[in-house]
Amino acid sequence: MANIQIRKYRDEDSEAVRDTYTMGMSEHVPSSFMHMLKQPPTQMVLMCIFCALITSSKSFLLPILAVTLVLAGARQLIVNTFNRQIDTSLSNDLKNISETYLKQKDSCFWVAEVDGVVVGMVACLPAENAPACLELKRMSVRRTHRRMGIAKALCRTVAEFTRERGFAAVLLVTSVVATDAQKLYEDMGYKKIREFVIPELAGKIMNFILIEYRLDLQREGKSE
Repeated sequence: MANIQIRKYRDEDSEAVRDTYTMGMSEHVPSSFMHMLKQPPTQMVLMCIFCALITSSKSFLLPILAVTLVLAGARQLIVNTFNRQIDTSLSNDLKNISETYLKQKDSCFWVAEVDGVVVGMVACLPAENAPACLELKRMSVRRTHRRMGIAKALCRTVAEFTRERGFAAVLLVTSVVATDAQKLYEDMGYKKIREFVIPELAGKIMNFILIEYRLDLQREGKSE
């Protein structure tokens, strides 16, 4: 059985953490593309393009080519959107994790290590719009080490940290395409509290929905 250790981030973990985050975010591109294809407006646009071109050209080749190009452009839009998000994160909080998380009050960053190799990560910090809560962020586990209980261990670490500091709950936001993450959080006791569409144009086009979850923590000393 693999030797799994959850520990606080160290500066020498920087490259492994950045790689883990980048790979985890990039995995959402195919599912986001499929999500967009399932949206009625997307299907309507593709159908209109196909019908208009097949009517005017009397040929199947041109409409098929046009739809293919539109799909390729749509997928590139999604790739660019995720790449911008990755670049922004790597330039902001993940650029100096020690300063952002370890040196700030009620914040922390942990990594999951298996046989000396960093394979997962999670962080938390005070929630901006909920003073009584901490927010779970940057949860990611490498694909090669999933189904080993690492993500659950990271979730429990954040919950224990939050409870020890006297906060009432843990909040987090995940996406509609992250179905495995949704199941994980719900299995860990998180409750869905709201859904909202990303306000950016690309998010509106894709109808890309974010889901906010909350885990209420029982205070020490209270009866069950």
